Amino acid sequence: MTMMSNVIAFVPRRETPTLRRPRPLVRAAQAGLKSWNRRRDLRRLLKCDNLPSPGTAMTRLLAEENRIDQFRRTGQAGYDPHRHILLLIAILAECAEAAPRPLAQALICP
Repeated sequence: MTMMSNVIAFVPRRETPTLRRPRPLVRAAQAGLKSWNRRRDLRRLLKCDNLPSPGTAMTRLLAEENRIDQFRRTGQAGYDPHRHILLLIAILAECAEAAPRPLAQALICP
């Protein structure tokens, strides 16, 4: 029996949300990913002392982004485009963090 040498094990992918937002918001969020620091920015954005786990953070981020997006869609005075972009940056960063990655070299089949 032979082992395949080209098999790579991956961490399973979590479900990623499907969001449809205006192109300028998405482009601004993509540009902001370069300077995103999860430890620094996520605590400030979610207004918490301890850094939440990725799954917990994503749930909170999506709920807050949905609330702010409703403000944007209805033209309410409480809409804050800066916070909206920060939430989108955080969502993109958390999705990238949950993306599958190769496991340690020791787990790859010889």
